[in-house]
Amino acid sequence: MIKNLKKSSAGKRGDSVRSDCYFEIELKNSGGIKIDLKSKVNVMYGESIKQMILDMCKFFGLKDAKILLEDNGALPFVLAARFELAIKRLAHPPAPSLKEEEFNITELNKNFNKEYLLPFNEKNLYSTKKDQLRRSRLYLPGNEPKFFVNAGLHSPDGIILDLEDSVAPSEKDAAQLLVRNALRSVDFYGAERMVRINQLPKGLDDLKYIVPNNVNVILVPKCESAEQINQLEKEVEKLKKQFKVENPIFFMPIIESALGVIKAYEIASASKYNCALAIGLEDYTADIGTQRTNEGRESIFARQMLVNAAKAAGIQAIDTVFSDVADMEALRQSVLEAKSLGFEGKGCIHPRQIKIVHEAFAPTVEEIEKAKKIVLAFEEAKEKGLGVVSLGTKMIDPPVVKRAIRTIDLAILNNLLDKNWKKKQ
Repeated sequence: MIKNLKKSSAGKRGDSVRSDCYFEIELKNSGGIKIDLKSKVNVMYGESIKQMILDMCKFFGLKDAKILLEDNGALPFVLAARFELAIKRLAHPPAPSLKEEEFNITELNKNFNKEYLLPFNEKNLYSTKKDQLRRSRLYLPGNEPKFFVNAGLHSPDGIILDLEDSVAPSEKDAAQLLVRNALRSVDFYGAERMVRINQLPKGLDDLKYIVPNNVNVILVPKCESAEQINQLEKEVEKLKKQFKVENPIFFMPIIESALGVIKAYEIASASKYNCALAIGLEDYTADIGTQRTNEGRESIFARQMLVNAAKAAGIQAIDTVFSDVADMEALRQSVLEAKSLGFEGKGCIHPRQIKIVHEAFAPTVEEIEKAKKIVLAFEEAKEKGLGVVSLGTKMIDPPVVKRAIRTIDLAILNNLLDKNWKKKQ
């Protein structure tokens, strides 16, 4: 006999809840599993939902319990995450102030560390590259599965499942399981699968939920030193080896303080797995004791420092989010400014921002024409076996050619240039 909770719950309930559910589990001494299912889809899916609950009970060694499920259109990956959390809260109560009773849950404690994992979605079995296009990344709160399923339809370059600021402290454990299951089950429609972990060292605990489960990029908030990135890399490498993960996992440190800005290059160059350096201006402006404005004069030093640090380290520079989701013109101007400073991407907090971000980062007519000339000159020199490439009186270095190819790719992606443009020259 061990002292512990006899009853636990997990999930969300109420008339406004959608694509989510609420589980309540009450342990009994006998009587088997009794399921009270309240669901709008009970007629069509009630029996399959009950069978899933019974399968999970067997998996976790739960033999006698009364289970209440209030379902508001939750998909299997949500049902599984919420149920698993309720089980784990039984074995390890979240708050010592809650009423405790003597109850025999030896079997549950024995299975506490087990994970109920659904199969990987075959549509998500793609990896990423260090120089992947990252114009937009859409933030989604890690404990709000209603946003997960359709996020990829808006065509962001990356989808961020957030475990940090958007998740209340009391729901961190819930978000870990939901994000883990979403990485395995949700169709990301080709977008990079990103996760923002909690600030280190707490964020290290998040890694075991995401590294084995198909994450592409890990965002590291409030990063202030190379040591933090080294610590992250060491833990990721250990988990990759343990779970036989072969796909590359990249890091995107987020600079959000005065100290982080000063140490930007040290952070950017700390790991071969760093793919980008991002800036978070809400926390940065608070740290230096000022207010953030749309004009951004208060952050120009930090942003230029970050761009220079990223470029010096050979990785991408990613701008902060734009918080006014209603002002599309101000967003456009913000992106154009970011582009002029050398940034290659921007954070989004609403799907409607994605299209504007992509359009503003798209190359201009002048940029496209210049890029075409550079690419053609490079290919002509290559065909002639020339070691030096020139356009008019100017020499063309490899980085210039690479940037021109990137411009061409962006133009094609934004339907500003035909993919067979060379044939029309």
